[in-house]
Amino acid sequence: MVSDKKFPIVKRHYLKVAVLTAFATLPLLLGISGQGSANPPSPPVPWTGPVPKAVCGPNDRVETGLQGQTTLAERQSGDSERGYNCNLELVGQFQGEGTWWFGGGNVTSFDDCAYYSTRGSTFQQRLGAVVIDASDPRNPHPTAHLNDSPTMLNSHESLKLHQKRKLLAAVQNGQYVSDSVAPPLAPGFAIYDLSADCRHPVLKASIELPGTNGHAGQFTPDGMTYYSTNPFQGQTDPAFRNRLQAIDISDPSNPVHLLNWEAPVSDVTGEVTGIPHDPSFNKDGTRLYVPQPGRHDGQGVWTRDRPNGLVILDVSDVQFRRPNPQIRVVSTMFWLDGGTAQSTLPVTYKGRPHLIFADEAAGPSGAEGGRLTACAVGLPPSGFARIIDISDEKNPKLVSKLMLEAHDPANCPELLTTPGENRQSDYSAHYCTPDKTENPKLLACSHFAAGIRVFDISDPFHPKEVAYYKPLARRTAFLPASSVWNPTGPDRTVDFAPSDFRWRKHKGETHLWFTTSDNGFQIVRFTKSMRELLGKGKGKDDDD
Repeated sequence: MVSDKKFPIVKRHYLKVAVLTAFATLPLLLGISGQGSANPPSPPVPWTGPVPKAVCGPNDRVETGLQGQTTLAERQSGDSERGYNCNLELVGQFQGEGTWWFGGGNVTSFDDCAYYSTRGSTFQQRLGAVVIDASDPRNPHPTAHLNDSPTMLNSHESLKLHQKRKLLAAVQNGQYVSDSVAPPLAPGFAIYDLSADCRHPVLKASIELPGTNGHAGQFTPDGMTYYSTNPFQGQTDPAFRNRLQAIDISDPSNPVHLLNWEAPVSDVTGEVTGIPHDPSFNKDGTRLYVPQPGRHDGQGVWTRDRPNGLVILDVSDVQFRRPNPQIRVVSTMFWLDGGTAQSTLPVTYKGRPHLIFADEAAGPSGAEGGRLTACAVGLPPSGFARIIDISDEKNPKLVSKLMLEAHDPANCPELLTTPGENRQSDYSAHYCTPDKTENPKLLACSHFAAGIRVFDISDPFHPKEVAYYKPLARRTAFLPASSVWNPTGPDRTVDFAPSDFRWRKHKGETHLWFTTSDNGFQIVRFTKSMRELLGKGKGKDDDD
């Protein structure tokens, strides 16, 4: 946990951790048990280095560089135009005009349908969030474009769905795209009913939300409240300081704005605590698990006075509709080796609550997205996912870091060969989705230029990679709805993967649904059984 504004950054940190980890695990390797000893067994040591690489199939088209990296040679030669895969292969695709890297990446789904947002560009032929019929995985196709509310012109990371109530909702973003048809900072919230036909959502309400600009959002587990968040609004402008809003949607036809909340600022340090990016909830909706996005200057001083990491908020007053509701900070857990905290997702291991947490940038700010500064001070040059134990909510603890070789500071000399192309060499994580939330076994995470990576997290202290998929580079293709397309370039030698996922069984196969910026909506299948991926040998997959 970080509490001071300045922290020493020690080079070779990861080497030291690796040595300590080796000594801590030596007794296990030698077969020495704790039985008969007066001392209880030591707690497991968190995993803090690159995870073991996936073992690919003989027909896979594999990476030739570091784990996660698309090398300069692969990009310059045109080799990346064919994409790369390991234990995953494409089943079906709808490219369309591309997808918005955040809202488009925030794909959500219900029954046979998927939904994702587009850029909102004046160059697009069809505006609005795209509705996909994926009942035939080999032929996913659009059935509607949701453009009957201003919100859906660019819903950013807020496009979310509640399965039981069959509701789709979002808040409006007009902040990021210079050629957007959405007015700047236009506040709005829209909610749709999917109960009649998921292929043709019905608009129930479209309302204004004064004093904010949409960014991300989330339903409570009971589906009665929707929270809108924006972690990047200016703190000095009173009209736009409300970074968290609660909306009562118990009657979807009549949403009621409940609360504007601004994260508190410490009188002692001047730091802000509780700025939410794309959060999640506990089962009863009384705790909000906040990824607070922060960056530092490379010397341990947080820019914008916001540490990066996890903040747990008590939102019981809102959940129970108490008068004059207050939101309270329960605990914090901050770190220097990641920045712009993006997303949280709750899971349990043997009943103990954990979080999957993703950072979408390097910890330091500055040129090249902070990669240069990070490498100079011995920190990872891109953000990554991690698993955190929150069974003691006042004292969260790290379990493991889901790092690739492309995240390892030791590999910085090889990673800093493409200056001026920050996004195309950014291997940061963005969203992660497990195969199940109770005792998960597999976890799919999007990693911008590193594509889709799948991890075995059945033992959270010993994660390993089991599969990946990097869609083909679309180079100069005209894709005006894509987040990485630009009227003046550049040549896009990799695609950008910011998506969350849907896991789905189909005729004995395990599929993943997701989007990437230039390749649109895609469905891939695992070419190995789950048993093989988990190292259990060939045979019928377990049902548990």
